[in-house]
Amino acid sequence: MFEEFREALLIMISTPIYVIVIGAEILFSYFHQHHNYSKKGTIENIYLMFLNMGLDILMRGVCLLILNFFFQFHFVEIQNQWIYWIALIIGQDFLFYVLHYVDHYSRFFWAVHVTHHSSEEFNLTVGFRSSVFQPLYRFVYFIPLSLIGFAGKDIMFIYSATQIYGILIHTKYVKKLGFLEWFLSTPSHHRVHHASNIPYLDKNMGMLLIIWDRMFGTFAEEKEEEPVRYGLTENIKSHNPLNVVFHEWKGIASDLKKSKSIKHKLKYMFAPPGWSHDGSKKTASQLRKEYSK
Repeated sequence: MFEEFREALLIMISTPIYVIVIGAEILFSYFHQHHNYSKKGTIENIYLMFLNMGLDILMRGVCLLILNFFFQFHFVEIQNQWIYWIALIIGQDFLFYVLHYVDHYSRFFWAVHVTHHSSEEFNLTVGFRSSVFQPLYRFVYFIPLSLIGFAGKDIMFIYSATQIYGILIHTKYVKKLGFLEWFLSTPSHHRVHHASNIPYLDKNMGMLLIIWDRMFGTFAEEKEEEPVRYGLTENIKSHNPLNVVFHEWKGIASDLKKSKSIKHKLKYMFAPPGWSHDGSKKTASQLRKEYSK
C-alpha cells in the first residue's frame, strides 16, 4: 500500500509541474516566434510516450519479480536510511549511465533508443519522447542494486523520481547554471546530448549527474561557437508512426544483406551505429577523428 501511495504522490506532484512548465514554454515560444514546437512533433512525442508507458506498465510486475529474486542474495545491509536512499540515487544514476552508454554504442540498442533522438525540435515534450522498447531490458542493468541490498520497489521508485528531472532538462530556455554544471546534468549538457554536431555526438549520457561523463570521457561542454543542431546525423524526415519506431531496424536489415560474413553481420547488429565493413558509413568516433584533423 505504501509503495502505491509513493507512486501516486509522484504523479500528483509531477503532473501539475509538467502542465505549468510545458504550457509556459509553449506560450513563450509562440509569442516570441521561436518555433520550438510543431503540432506534428508534439503529437509524435505524446504517442511515443504512451507506447513506452503501456509497455512499462505491462513489464512492471516482471521487473519487480526479477529484482526481488536477486534481492534474496544481497550481501550488504544498509541500516541508515539517509545512506540507503543517497546511495541508491547515486548507484541507480550510475547504472543508468551504463545503460545509456550501451544504447549509444551498440547498434542493436541504438535501434531502440534512436526514437528519443530523432526529433529535430528540442523542447520539454521531447523529454516524453521515449525509447519505446527500453522497458523490456532496462531492469537488467539494475540487478546489481538488488544484489547490493536495495529493494526492487525502491529501485523502481527512484528511477521514476529521477525521470522527472530528466524530462525537465529538455529545454532551450535555461542557460548555464554556474557551479551546478560541474556535477549535475543540466539543460545545457542535455542540449549537447541531443545534438547532431560531430563534436557533440554520444556525449553527456548522465540523467541526474554529469560526473560519470567527466570521469569516463563522454563529457562535452556546450559552446557558443558550435550552436547545437538537433536530431540525427541523417534525419528520417518522416512522421509515420511505424517508421519513427522501426526505421533503424529497417536499416539494420538492409545492412545485413551487404556482406555474407558472419562477423560482419554481427558487427552490423552490435557494433557502434555507423559501422560498415567497406567504409561506406562511419561511426561517431570515426567522424570525430576526421573532424579534428
